[in-house]
Amino acid sequence: MVSSVAVVAGLGNGSGTGAAAARLFAKEGYTVALVSRGSESLNTLANSINASGGKADTFPVKAYDAEEVAAAFTAIEARFPSSEYAITVAIFNAGHGVWKPFLQVTPEDVRESSKVNIEASFAFARAAILAFQKNQPTTATGAKGTLIFTGATASLRGNVLTSAFASGKFALRALSQSLAKEFGKEDIHVAHAIIDGGIATNNERGNRNTPPSGPVENPKPAALLSPESIATSYLYLVNQDRSSWTWELDLRPAHEKW
Repeated sequence: MVSSVAVVAGLGNGSGTGAAAARLFAKEGYTVALVSRGSESLNTLANSINASGGKADTFPVKAYDAEEVAAAFTAIEARFPSSEYAITVAIFNAGHGVWKPFLQVTPEDVRESSKVNIEASFAFARAAILAFQKNQPTTATGAKGTLIFTGATASLRGNVLTSAFASGKFALRALSQSLAKEFGKEDIHVAHAIIDGGIATNNERGNRNTPPSGPVENPKPAALLSPESIATSYLYLVNQDRSSWTWELDLRPAHEKW
């Protein structure tokens, strides 16, 4: 019997959306391939999943760029050969955030945002779709595979500090919509999730790629999204049958001022 593999890219420090999705899919019986920078948190997450009875393996990258992402997929397919495994889920949760007034945005900010949000997402999508095309549609959903992109409020609208960030997220959304239209007829499900609000993680306020929404140590349950709840929505997308696929899911906490 062939085992299903879920590839999750973008795990941060192991307390956010990517890690929650990895844990949930492992619990659901998927073999989880973890792609992320930072080997320490990556290994900690994999060890936790394996200790809980799941199956996870790590595929660290030095950076989220096209070459590193493509190499990670090559390593994943070598580790999980098609004779025993099938990649059926791929979640692109990586991102690079820049929250600055426009005149303070540097060329390096623009390059890094483009590299992660556009170039890496294209490479990830290409590798995932090529893997899905090898599969047969499942009897339960009719899908050969599901590709999910994590978006943001900035996927739909810019704001005073989000010129660079929103540009990347707009592009990610456009990519997901284009792929959904192109590959739906091949029984490949592509979805985009707008995360409209702050996520309760262990990152401090405004730390690197985390928008200034607040740390989990002082959580506001009604004003922050739970990573585990987002992961449950991702599993819902994967379990949809092809007669009613969702392309875009918009998730926000009850008390988000949208």
